[in-house]
Amino acid sequence: MAWIPGGTFRMGSDAHYPEEAPVHRVAVDGFWIQTTPVTNRQFRAFVEATGHRTFAEIPPDPKDYPGALPHMLKAGSLVFHSPGRPVDLRNWGEWWNFEFGANWRRPNGRNSTNRGLDDHPVVHVAYRDALAYAQWIGADLPTEAEWEYAARGGLDGAEYAWEGSELAPGGNQMANTWQGQFPNENLKLDGYERTSPVGSFPPNGYGLHDMIGNVWEWTNDYFSARHEPDAAKACCIPKNPRGGREEDSLDPRQPQIRIPRRVIKGGSFLCAPNYCRRYRPAARHAEPIDTSTCHLGFRCVVRPGAAPPG
Repeated sequence: MAWIPGGTFRMGSDAHYPEEAPVHRVAVDGFWIQTTPVTNRQFRAFVEATGHRTFAEIPPDPKDYPGALPHMLKAGSLVFHSPGRPVDLRNWGEWWNFEFGANWRRPNGRNSTNRGLDDHPVVHVAYRDALAYAQWIGADLPTEAEWEYAARGGLDGAEYAWEGSELAPGGNQMANTWQGQFPNENLKLDGYERTSPVGSFPPNGYGLHDMIGNVWEWTNDYFSARHEPDAAKACCIPKNPRGGREEDSLDPRQPQIRIPRRVIKGGSFLCAPNYCRRYRPAARHAEPIDTSTCHLGFRCVVRPGAAPPG
């Protein structure tokens, strides 16, 4: 883990997606954070020690999904498949499939394996899986403010987690993202089609790898549609904020589904300029706590008062 000194920074962005606004000042205390996302090797040790079964390995309870077709209530997870042709970007069903048997051991579906991916981020982990791992090592999941502060690497107000205003300064790929026209053209200029081994790209100013790209990462905060406005006075800047209310995190487009949503951060290998410009510290997205995917992982934090895990 790396120590992140406390401080005040400008959180959010007014230049991209509405849920990132408004920019507002936030203060956080110092904390330790893992320098990379949790890997398959680390998660396997947790599963072997505890017998933990991930959400994707357990058939859904029909009571939680009113109206669901019985044949769909099977264990599985969301897997990306390129349609191989240009499609309507408003229809994510063109490239996402819920696949029975997909889980952290089989990241690309039931006939796949994570053999040889020990140093890649673990994926297909729902919120409760990430939290269970964090608690097992004596840690926690970061708040959104902690995560964003760490991702910025000391570059307060910068567009990216590195110097300059370019996604690929001088043609250098700084993170595992998508190059080409999403979802059908992957040029793989960064060398990877899906996840990459953690630490494959340069660290930020705090020595943290993969805060941008590779996999999205869970935080502990409930999602809210917008940030709170900036405090009028320096004395009133929020310190160690913990996000919105659980009730407000529910998806208003699906009022019959009462599944809370948490904030995920960082973007992934699927983020592309023509579709998802969320390869920035300020970017944020809502993820239902029961949902796992092939591009979502996590990392842990330890706050003062507890020694960092070994």
